[in-house]
Amino acid sequence: MRNVEESKIGRFRDQLREQRWDDHRYYHHNLLNQSLHFVSAITFMVAYVIVWSEPWLAALLGWGIAMTTRQAGHFFFEPHDYDYVNDCSHEYKEEIKVGYNLARKVVLMGLWALCPVALLLSPSLFGLFAPHNGTMGFLENLGLMWFALGVGGLLFRTVQLFFVRDVETGLVWATKIITDPFNDFRTYYKAPGQLVRNVAEARRSKAG
Repeated sequence: MRNVEESKIGRFRDQLREQRWDDHRYYHHNLLNQSLHFVSAITFMVAYVIVWSEPWLAALLGWGIAMTTRQAGHFFFEPHDYDYVNDCSHEYKEEIKVGYNLARKVVLMGLWALCPVALLLSPSLFGLFAPHNGTMGFLENLGLMWFALGVGGLLFRTVQLFFVRDVETGLVWATKIITDPFNDFRTYYKAPGQLVRNVAEARRSKAG
């Protein structure tokens, strides 16, 4: 029995390592994208600390800073043409993406952007909240909406993977997403410094 459990844990770790490696090699070529992921990782870790006492504030940080910097790197700075490093097309990478590919992220970020609009149109969000009173009340309710969206987005794709892949893949992906800030911090902490050095070197070359 112990050997079976160890085998399951080992397989889980192997899948987690594989998903992380695929995510890195397919979607994190650009140094600016890596730097933005480092900023995102720090912000998410701060959010993890305060989520237990102020979930609305953690969600504001998570969505307002961590997610926007993270997704900006993917949408605007990461190349979307043929991937010569991995010898595959962008369409292939999007098709095999375990979690949220760019198409799914458009939907998710669209829902994120609609949350403040919905709250402005219905301050009580159709009876779910006490109507906000002032800016702070609006931000608290918005943060709770974003918190629910984040948890819902995680659970939705996890359960969806149970059916389109298998239960283990879904659980591995959920684990990867929750631990991504710590992994990204460790993986990309050198990226901002390298980016600054590259910019400085480019300026010196141009001046020379």
